[in-house]
Amino acid sequence: MASVLLLRSLAVKPTGSSLPRLVRSYSSPVTATYENLLVSTPKPGVGLITLNRPRALNALSSALFVELNDAFRQFDEDGTTGAIVLTGSEKAFAAGADIKEMKDLTFSQAYNTNFIASWSATIPNVRKPIIAAVNGVALGGGCELAMMADIIYCSETATFGQPEIKLGIIPGAGGSQRLSRAIGKSRAMELILTGKNFSGKEAADWGVAARAFGSPEECVDAAIDTAGKIAGMSRVAVKGAKEVVNQSQELPLRHGLEFERTVFHGMFGSRDQKIGMSAFIDKKKPEWSHE
Repeated sequence: MASVLLLRSLAVKPTGSSLPRLVRSYSSPVTATYENLLVSTPKPGVGLITLNRPRALNALSSALFVELNDAFRQFDEDGTTGAIVLTGSEKAFAAGADIKEMKDLTFSQAYNTNFIASWSATIPNVRKPIIAAVNGVALGGGCELAMMADIIYCSETATFGQPEIKLGIIPGAGGSQRLSRAIGKSRAMELILTGKNFSGKEAADWGVAARAFGSPEECVDAAIDTAGKIAGMSRVAVKGAKEVVNQSQELPLRHGLEFERTVFHGMFGSRDQKIGMSAFIDKKKPEWSHE
């Protein structure tokens, strides 16, 4: 959640672009114009969402999440998109929640309005794979947002953390739950109780991130390339694979194995199973129908 006040010393002048690299943009299925986001299609089948609040180090707010949820919904519903990349700038993936929005909230206001519930209402339910490309700071809500993704790529010098304890609060958008599952109770407890940050290299070593890269540009390039590879697979199989892996985080092993086997059996009702296996036998590249 909140951590913008902790980052005043890191404030920088906004650059002309939030992206750490220039990408060729194909026609995007998302036609809306956003105040806090940039949306593009850097390669066929790949949606790219870039947080774009440079003066606030991409601080998260309810207004930003209204736009972010809308962009994710549009990419998820679009038939030409196979995977989605979420990123920020070189300086900040997202510095945390906007302190100004929450500093005067009372318990009854926060509780009655279910404050920040909408922040995690859409992204965890997107059926297409999401890759977070994290550069710069990803603190508080920024770290929580990254952990909502299916895959995290980061630069080695990225900074993750849940520093809410320093502001007299606790993580509220999944930080205590997802971080504990990623790195274990003891290490998560140390980080959350002290507000200590950890690097992108540590994130990869500990399993928070899938890979760490030497530069922000490499990080975003790799995320887009991986998203392109995923988008080139059968979307029926990709959605099934994402679903069974996610259920492994929720179900006991026995029930997870049964769920996996049920979805596996279901794949034999798809056209793509026939296409994929026939292509393998014939030593040809499969031409997926996504059915």
